[in-house]
Amino acid sequence: MTATALITGLSGTGLLPQESAFFARTRPCGIILFARNCVDHDQIRSLVTDALNAIGSTSVLVLIDQEGGRVQRLRPPLGRALPPGFAYGQLADADLAHACRVAFDAARLVADDLRALGINTNCAPVLDLPVAGSHDIIGDRAYGSTVERVVALGQAVAAGYIAGGVVPVIKHIPGHGRATADSHLDLPVVMTPHAELSGTDFAPFRALAKLPAAMTAHVVYGAIDGTGPATTSARVITSVIREDIGFDGLLMSDDLSMKALSGTIRERAERSIAAGCDVVLHCNGDLAEMEAAAAGAPALTGLAAARFARAFAITGSTQPFDRAAAEANLASVLAVAGTSRESV
Repeated sequence: MTATALITGLSGTGLLPQESAFFARTRPCGIILFARNCVDHDQIRSLVTDALNAIGSTSVLVLIDQEGGRVQRLRPPLGRALPPGFAYGQLADADLAHACRVAFDAARLVADDLRALGINTNCAPVLDLPVAGSHDIIGDRAYGSTVERVVALGQAVAAGYIAGGVVPVIKHIPGHGRATADSHLDLPVVMTPHAELSGTDFAPFRALAKLPAAMTAHVVYGAIDGTGPATTSARVITSVIREDIGFDGLLMSDDLSMKALSGTIRERAERSIAAGCDVVLHCNGDLAEMEAAAAGAPALTGLAAARFARAFAITGSTQPFDRAAAEANLASVLAVAGTSRESV
């Protein structure tokens, strides 16, 4: 049976019978974990195993948001302390090459941590380029405010995950940094001219377009398509993400349940796929909404399936590393990280 082009959340810490039946029937190509799903390491491993058994496949992306700072679902003692992206940027003020080494090492450590729990995909790095006056939904999650810094550190983080057999998902393509609203709650509208966006916001994604997976931005780019956000805009996905940026990896929507999108969950899924997303993401674990998302998502076939396979292949191998040196490097950046807000 072919998988469905859907990545879905789970409601709690154990797989419910009705969720198991849903997984067996729809065979989503991925699942995503949140703090509500995580109590201890054995429980997380059991939950992932039960979900994969219900789906009937091991070729499933198991996602989590473990950026660091205020966006990490596994916090001490479940997961190691991690700095926000901006902390690596602070290190880069003195030595960019050293900051990239530290960023790589931290990601390599996180990759090992995640794989030990059955998690093979991390929704990071953030390649958004914040500007003055923008909403702080990105804020210190960004590595810096220049293209050069975001590209260098984003590449290092992605390389660390890949070396550890974890799929990195760059976000939020083609750029959330100028948004003046939080797309969890409202629909951000950016009216910056296309040419300016192409040279700034889109540039980090273009530089790292060969990476295997990306998550869309629920942001309207009025100079390109004022009718809807990138996630549901065929014009933005085709002319910007696929052509201008040149990204040919697995493209997933951001969460369908976010308030930036309109219409029913099924309509949101259908519009995202019709616009050019390869797969859709639904996060909140509400089974009725999961059913609706699955109804709007097609079978994972053709080019979307090929992109999925390329991304999933990363999970097949890992590269050795100096764990002690990596731990020391992570400790050094934590020392300068400071305190950040709770997760979003």
